[in-house]
Amino acid sequence: MCEVCGCGDPEIVAVEVRESLLEGNDRRAAHNREHFGRHGIVAVNLMGSPGSGKTAVLEATAKAMGGLRLGAITADLATERDAERLRAAGIPSHAITTGSACHLDAALVHRALHEFPVADLDLLFIENVGNLVCPAIYDLGQAANVVALSVTEGEDKPLKYPVMFRRADLVLVTKTDLLPHLPNVSLAAIEEALGKVMPAPATIPVSAATGAGIPRWIEWIERRRREQDGRSRME
Repeated sequence: MCEVCGCGDPEIVAVEVRESLLEGNDRRAAHNREHFGRHGIVAVNLMGSPGSGKTAVLEATAKAMGGLRLGAITADLATERDAERLRAAGIPSHAITTGSACHLDAALVHRALHEFPVADLDLLFIENVGNLVCPAIYDLGQAANVVALSVTEGEDKPLKYPVMFRRADLVLVTKTDLLPHLPNVSLAAIEEALGKVMPAPATIPVSAATGAGIPRWIEWIERRRREQDGRSRME
């Protein structure tokens, strides 16, 4: 678990201290949200296990989505490899290396915003640290939480890590092109498990390799942008 926040472990960080940390994080997240709203940016917090296909989905998104100015903040404990991949795909990207922290927090995102031309963007993806626990706890100021869940992870991950999926607005079931090679994995079983933990189940099966499901994912993004635009005009 994370040495910085304890991730809810009272043996590492007392409950009172953790609650204080979260309160401070929420204040910074609200500031980030105001910043995104002021510039008309839809921010998406993309979470998932290491190897779940987060970066590959963003590469496929860049290829399929024309006309919008995309950007990304990527996070890993070490290296800038994901940011380099996204830059090669045409997405301006800023890398955050967290060292020992197993998640992003609002302060890390805020610092990255000062080093990144977000005012020139329509859509910002925040590719969180690969982890199915801690990233779900921290608000970053995002408009939506999206979780990438690979079929190679099996059918039971939503039941074993329910907090992550309870907070998801959408789950992208990734690497569906591999299903023919996984006789013990059923897309229907994955969706059934998600239905048991998500308050409003919403899933899109996708394959970054074949492009299957990517148009539906793009439609979902466009719908979120229209909803945010509508709210902004009403305010």
